[in-house]
Amino acid sequence: MTTNSGPAPFTTARLDAEPLRVAYADEMAAVLADPALHTFTGGAPEPAERLRARYERQTAGSPDPDELWWNWVLRIRDEGRLAGYVQATVRGPGAEIAWVTGTQWQGRGYAKEAAAGLVAHLMGGGAVRTVVAHVHPDHAASAAVAASAGLVRTGEWEDGEERWRLGEP
Repeated sequence: MTTNSGPAPFTTARLDAEPLRVAYADEMAAVLADPALHTFTGGAPEPAERLRARYERQTAGSPDPDELWWNWVLRIRDEGRLAGYVQATVRGPGAEIAWVTGTQWQGRGYAKEAAAGLVAHLMGGGAVRTVVAHVHPDHAASAAVAASAGLVRTGEWEDGEERWRLGEP
């Protein structure tokens, strides 16, 4: 469940998804520092000060009153460390989601767990009825994450990425 004032936290078996705060920028800059994370999405790692500015914009919310920006950092409960993030842009009954796990934590199922938890969290309240993600055609790991969260390929493309969907079109 979420609120209009921001996202509510949620948990999975191993992760605590905590609403994004500017104070997470330093730790997240280290989590996201590997240039390999940008292979399919473009861009480059951001230093903490730029990430802090981005988090200030994100936590302030969308300038469009019909659009909600919900962002969570992922904390590995047993380690107490941040390992990535999930996000949702919500418009009416639809949400577009994304996930990123730092390279140090990849291959352990955290992204699948986080994405499935996010989908369950968003759709569990009944207000969100459709979840969409965009996946680069060469990013097999991200496609596996989308599939494990219940999304299916639509055959639709946007900016070189395939749209995956769960729920009503």
